[in-house]
Amino acid sequence: MALWSSSSSPKGIVVTFPVLLLSAFAVILFCFFFISNFSSCPCPVSPHIVVSSIAADAGAGAGAQIRDGVLTNKEDVDWVKDQIKANGLQMHDNVLRKGINPRTRAQQLEDLRQFKGISHYEGSDEQNRTALPCPGELLVEEHHSNYGEPWAGGRDVFEYLAEFSHITPDAHVLEIGCGTLRVGLHFIRYLKRGHYHCLERDELSMMAAFRYELPSQGLLSKRPLIVKGEDMDFNKFGSEVLYDLIYASAVFLHMPDKLVWVGLERLANKLKPYDGRIFVSHNIKFCSRLGGEECTKRLMNLGLEYLGKRTHDSLLFNHYEIWFEFRRSKP
Repeated sequence: MALWSSSSSPKGIVVTFPVLLLSAFAVILFCFFFISNFSSCPCPVSPHIVVSSIAADAGAGAGAQIRDGVLTNKEDVDWVKDQIKANGLQMHDNVLRKGINPRTRAQQLEDLRQFKGISHYEGSDEQNRTALPCPGELLVEEHHSNYGEPWAGGRDVFEYLAEFSHITPDAHVLEIGCGTLRVGLHFIRYLKRGHYHCLERDELSMMAAFRYELPSQGLLSKRPLIVKGEDMDFNKFGSEVLYDLIYASAVFLHMPDKLVWVGLERLANKLKPYDGRIFVSHNIKFCSRLGGEECTKRLMNLGLEYLGKRTHDSLLFNHYEIWFEFRRSKP
């Protein structure tokens, strides 16, 4: 029995509803493939971003999330372990010393000094078209060994601070003592242009940052504001910026307690009210040496509140860091 018919069909042909529906579908399908093949747009498909979340130690709480998939999650780790296993990979002695003429860092540096680099210009400096001549000590990455722990630990620090301060690329971040940007590179890449600031006192570290790390990572366009300064002087950063995150990784260890308190006093009003965070790693002897009540009182006078101690495990090596978290106290 026909579900639908037309009395005007030629030669008495009865057109059923299923036939009509099938015909319409065929036309739509043909148009879809025709338009798809006709289009020449090379635009890439946006990748799917996995939003991850982790729980910190009992004191830190759980459920913190970072919006752009910064954090390395369990699926990532499981995947790379599977790839290593599937390829039957094992570490052997000198397995990474691969090449026609492998060199240690010391040997590479000697070659650079002796031969002025692998390729070089013999003419005067005016004829040298090298855009940013880089010292050999930086080219062999000697500055990566100046921290007492692996350079890769910078990623660990970034993941933790970015996750638990809930920052987005719009955030403003200030690092006290960024050195050669072991941590800073990751923040600079993640944040918007000009949103990463740093106060650093060591000239050699700053040279490594400007002449090697930023160019080699393609981050010069991000225009980080890195200022040479001592005595916790933040005047060059301006007064209009309120920071979402201020952190000092093992820097306060090397400062007199009095200077640390001066810095905290100057930073308190630069921290975004209530949502902004200050993180200090390793210890807060500048506070504990005063005694609990006296420290709390001094923090309150500065408008700061201590939130607790956090522990963060490294992704790559058997190591953990202790962080102390502060925020501006509510009125």
